[in-house]
Amino acid sequence: MKLAIVGGGPAGLYLSILLKRQDPSHDITVHERNPEGSTYGWGVTYWAGLLDKLREGDPESAAAIEAASVTWTDGLAIVRDERTVHRGDAGFGIGRRRMLALLADRAAGLGVRVRFEHDVPGPDAPELAYTDLVVAADGVNSVLREAHTDHFGSTVTSGRNPYVWLGTTKVFDSFSFAFKETAHGWIWCYAYGFSGERSTCVVECAPETWAGLGLDTLGETDSLRLLEKLFDDLLDGHELIGRDRADDTTQWLTFRTLTNRVWHRDRLVLLGDAAHTTHYSIGAGTTLALEDALVLADSLRTSTDLETALTTYGKRRRAELVSAQSAARYSAQWYENLPRYMRLEPAKMFALLGQRHSPLLPHVPPQLYYRIDRAAEQLEPLRRLKRWLGPRVARAVHGRR
Repeated sequence: MKLAIVGGGPAGLYLSILLKRQDPSHDITVHERNPEGSTYGWGVTYWAGLLDKLREGDPESAAAIEAASVTWTDGLAIVRDERTVHRGDAGFGIGRRRMLALLADRAAGLGVRVRFEHDVPGPDAPELAYTDLVVAADGVNSVLREAHTDHFGSTVTSGRNPYVWLGTTKVFDSFSFAFKETAHGWIWCYAYGFSGERSTCVVECAPETWAGLGLDTLGETDSLRLLEKLFDDLLDGHELIGRDRADDTTQWLTFRTLTNRVWHRDRLVLLGDAAHTTHYSIGAGTTLALEDALVLADSLRTSTDLETALTTYGKRRRAELVSAQSAARYSAQWYENLPRYMRLEPAKMFALLGQRHSPLLPHVPPQLYYRIDRAAEQLEPLRRLKRWLGPRVARAVHGRR
């Protein structure tokens, strides 16, 4: 086949690798509008289960990604200056720029053409003519999807809280949280390492806190200095790093959750953030995008015709995403209702932070939920009841709205 992949993010590059390994005769071009080595964001997170899948898809790129990653096993939370540690499963962090460079090198080594600084303005672009398959891997703002948004049934829901992605010279050896109470409400930070020199910090707060602290009007330099003071015990004197924009503006965003009713139209198929997004607080965006690539490659390999392959891919991935999308929705809501949980002792609050994906938690007083959760760890019947009850309570409450 002749394929055009629009978007040189992790999903698009990894798909090109998988397809070239399946059939070296495929003619594949990846079109990336940004310069080589230029990317947004700092680091990305993933878990051991993804590495197992990547090893099956392409052992060489999996080994390179693992070697370039840092690991952690603990979670740390600072709440009102009190530190709480939670022992957990191993997590991994890798710089987004480093991951893209590894995947681009691997793709080029297999014979994929990776064209940087090449913008594809729409589905009628000449670069897409005479191709058997066009993959829209061009992100949440996909121009290829937007050209046919009615067909795809795209729905975008905006979150409430402003957030900003930052870097720091502090190297974290655990996935860390800090929650700070100000005169204008709570503000919090998620932080994790992605190399031996840098970490990612994501800062989030309610709109009222954002405006009350002046973050809605401060330039980037002043914003970073203010945030460094607020999170001084987390950062240990290290600086925060912005995106160094020429106009000194801080890129505060509100998260947009994207879903699509169908994922392909004729020979155009959606991949990664062009097809779906899940709130960053569950740390699954890159993992889900790479899993898209694995399933699409498998569907193209095993199906007898293109239409069947794309239909199978879309149905399978939409079904597989239900659990992650539910977890992301409840996680985002947990943070949007943060004051509900901040009256708890720090250790209990951190325990419920780990339970934020639960559909039952929003409907049970936090102290009561904590006691139920602790008891469920010892009693299997109560654990089963908790799992059974959550979705039903959530559906009943939703049905009354």
